[in-house]
Amino acid sequence: MQKMHGFMRPKAHGRVIFCAGSGFVPIRRSAQRLRHNRRMDWQAARVSLLLAVLTAALLLPPGVAVARWLALTSWRGKPLAEALLMLPLLLPPTVVGFYLLLLFGQASIIGAWLAAHSSVRLVFSFDGLLLASLLINLPFMVQPIQRTFAAIPHSLREAAWVCGLGRWRTFTRIELPLAWPGLVSGVALTAAHTLGEFGVVLMVGGSIPGQTRTLSIAIFDRVQAFDLHAAHVMALALVLCSVVAVALVFAADRRRPLQER
Repeated sequence: MQKMHGFMRPKAHGRVIFCAGSGFVPIRRSAQRLRHNRRMDWQAARVSLLLAVLTAALLLPPGVAVARWLALTSWRGKPLAEALLMLPLLLPPTVVGFYLLLLFGQASIIGAWLAAHSSVRLVFSFDGLLLASLLINLPFMVQPIQRTFAAIPHSLREAAWVCGLGRWRTFTRIELPLAWPGLVSGVALTAAHTLGEFGVVLMVGGSIPGQTRTLSIAIFDRVQAFDLHAAHVMALALVLCSVVAVALVFAADRRRPLQER
C-alpha cells in the first residue's frame, strides 16, 4: 500500500479505500449504489403505465354508455345517480381504499367466493388494483363525455331519424363524431389520475415490486429513505404527464364542434 495524504491506496483491484480509524469504505461501491438510487424506478413506471392504459381502455365503452344515458335521461333519480358517481372525487382516497379492501378481502362474500372457486385474488394483486382503479376513475371518464353529449341538440338526432337512420347509426355517425373532444378529455384525465393515484393503490394493492408498486408509491418509499433525488426524478415525470393531460383537455375543449346550451 502507498500512503497518500492520510489515505491508504491498495494496488489490487484499483479500488480506493478511505481509512478512518478502523473502518474502510469502498468508494467505487458507494458511487455505484448512489447512481443506482438516482435512476428512475422503471419497474414501478411500467406498472403505472400498464395500469393507466388498461384503466382508460376498459373504462371508455361503459363510460360512453353511462355518460350518454346521464346526458339524455329525464329519470327523476338522475341527481342521485350523479351524486353516487361523484363520490370517488369527494371521499378521501384512503376511505375509498378501506371499503374496497373490505369488499374485496377474503373475509367478504366476493373474496370468499373467489377463493373457493378460483385462484383470483382481488387484494394485493394487479387484478384487484385494476378493478379498484376502474371504480375510482369512472367519474373522470364520464363527466367530460357527458358534457359533450349534453351539448348536442336533440334536433340533430330527430333530423337523422327523419332521414332514415336508426338509433345505432345515429349514435355512430352523428353523435360520436361530435362528442370526440369529450372522449379525448375523458381518456386523458383518467390516465393522468391513474398514474398519480396513491391512497387507493396503497390500500388495495400494497407495494409489491413488479405487481402493485406504482410510481406514486415508489416516490413515497424514496422520500422515506431520504433519497430525494430519485423522488424528484419520478415526481417530475408525473408532473409532466399531468401537464400533457390537462393540455389535451383544453386543446380538445377549444375544438369542440358544439357548445353547451
